[in-house]
Amino acid sequence: MEAVDPFIFYLAIFVLAIFVGYYVVWSVTPALHTPLMAVTNAISSVIIVGALIAAAASVDGAAGANAGIEGWIAKGGGALAAALAAVNIFGGFLVTQRMLAMYKKKERPKA
Repeated sequence: MEAVDPFIFYLAIFVLAIFVGYYVVWSVTPALHTPLMAVTNAISSVIIVGALIAAAASVDGAAGANAGIEGWIAKGGGALAAALAAVNIFGGFLVTQRMLAMYKKKERPKA
């Protein structure tokens, strides 16, 4: 019996996660969207911490001619991850603010 190529295995898990995520998000009632956005913002803040750690990483233990290049790839990937997570957090707060505004009572114009 042959072993499955790890790339195919990870790709299958990724595709299944896309389907599960799609059906989970679209089956949520509108009343739960605001709490879910708050959780998404919390997850993105954890991602920013990891991205900052990756951006500050040094590759002192790496040997070979590519040690400097690998360090810059890690720093660039960490900086990109931090930027994308920051955009995600900012957008999440905007969406949450708009959703909460929907629940505010509208003032009637005075006659």
